[in-house]
Amino acid sequence: MISNKAYDILKWIVIIFMPALNGLIFALGNVLQFDTTVVCGIISAVHVFLGALIGVSTKNFNKKNASQKEGET
Repeated sequence: MISNKAYDILKWIVIIFMPALNGLIFALGNVLQFDTTVVCGIISAVHVFLGALIGVSTKNFNKKNASQKEGET
């Protein structure tokens, strides 16, 4: 399990940073006439992978909290 702070940092990276970085690299590549296909493809693959991991973690956390709340009543 990861701490709440680590989860929040990873979530920020996946939701805000990685799409912004990918967009920046793509735009700069077009302006500077560089082929950014490989770099943007790698960033996108890592982005999807981390997003899936965070989604699974969130689902497991919510399931655990729901079962704990049921046990309290």
